Amino acid sequence: MKKIFIANRGEIAVRIVRAAHSLGIKTVQAVSDADRNMLAARLADETINIGPARATKSYLNTDAIIKAAVASGCDAVHPGYGFLSENASFADAVAAAGLIFIGPDARIIRLMGDKIAARLCAEAAGLPLLPGSGGAIDAEKATEIARAIGFPIMIKAAAGGGGRGIRVVERPEDLGAQIALASNEAKAAFGDGKVYIERFVDSARHIEVQILGDGKNVVHLFERDCSIQRRRQKVWEEAPAASLTASLRDQICTAAVELAKSVSYRGAGTIEFLYDESERLFYFLEMNTRVQVEHPVTEMITGIDIVREMIQIADDKMLSFDQDEVRVVGHAIECRINAEDPDNQFAPNPGKISDLHVPGGFGVRFDGAIYQGYDMPLHYDSLLGKLIVWGEDRNAALGRLRQALGEMEIAGIKTTMPLHRRLAKDASVENLHFDINWLERWLSETSQAPRKVEVGADF
Repeated sequence: MKKIFIANRGEIAVRIVRAAHSLGIKTVQAVSDADRNMLAARLADETINIGPARATKSYLNTDAIIKAAVASGCDAVHPGYGFLSENASFADAVAAAGLIFIGPDARIIRLMGDKIAARLCAEAAGLPLLPGSGGAIDAEKATEIARAIGFPIMIKAAAGGGGRGIRVVERPEDLGAQIALASNEAKAAFGDGKVYIERFVDSARHIEVQILGDGKNVVHLFERDCSIQRRRQKVWEEAPAASLTASLRDQICTAAVELAKSVSYRGAGTIEFLYDESERLFYFLEMNTRVQVEHPVTEMITGIDIVREMIQIADDKMLSFDQDEVRVVGHAIECRINAEDPDNQFAPNPGKISDLHVPGGFGVRFDGAIYQGYDMPLHYDSLLGKLIVWGEDRNAALGRLRQALGEMEIAGIKTTMPLHRRLAKDASVENLHFDINWLERWLSETSQAPRKVEVGADF
């Protein structure tokens, strides 16, 4: 592999450029009309315009991306996260053009992208599942199953993602209307209106396991706790999950590897679980067939460059390490810093960055796509970057995070840094007293209730 076409933007594009350059591979950065001056364009060896600012005309335009990749002499395409990263048809198109898709093949993307099919695969691999419908369902059948498993229940889109197509229903009389709403939302967002139901677990944690596979071997890089979420979108992530016992950690990581092995997984992937802490039980949720936003916390505790490994695997190389060589050292925390105003219902706040100071020092990392004078466009997700810290243990990591957040400055636009400064000092966060619904309760109690409309997307 000599040249990679980066079919994405923002901080993940910067991350891919740097990983490729570490391997001596040249990069071509795709840019829309709105992204000519983004940081990844400055760092890449070449840039090529793929269309107007609107994502449907550029970063979601398969034909434009393939033509640009071929024209620029690339032999591989990295999709990053979001956009076309989990689009099986795009992976097929890349392969049909004679290019390497840096990720799993289309068969795996298609299989795991259908949440119902993924659930069946997980069941066959012996993973624990929440009681539910097991397949697509209509209102009549849903009522029968919901009564059997008990309310509240959760309606989920088969092709879901980013918190869309999900509804929690507490009463039987509301089920029919909520299924219709979830189905319509899923149809609009994903072109697929199929939904299924599962038992709803209220005070649960979101635990996910990072895996890497080369088609023959699969290893896990341990787990992350992504429970601090707003509207089912992650805000703060940690690795490892401090709430897990050693026994549970082994069980959940082993389960993730078993699922990946059962489909001969190739590339980087994440297997997500719901952990019921009161019952000490975990349940399979879904698999993401791409690199995650929060991958840096795993890199910080294992010392493994996940994006570099993705590229190597796509280049027909075997994993460079075995499971027994993967060790966890210390604790890492990541804060997603968005161009949103947390004191104004998280309204998006794009604009020019008039001043920027990024903290540094031992154990501090910032994966970003910004610089002083950069004009943040309004057309895309609001993520500016991720502040990641490492410490010898969780308390040390929290202390280092407070210091780094105190040093960091982004002037000219509103950001979510004030929210993270409050969270880093909160007693519930410090004492691990949180779950997937905790942040919204906390925001409501502190008069910072999230708005009704979604901003951006969860990756």
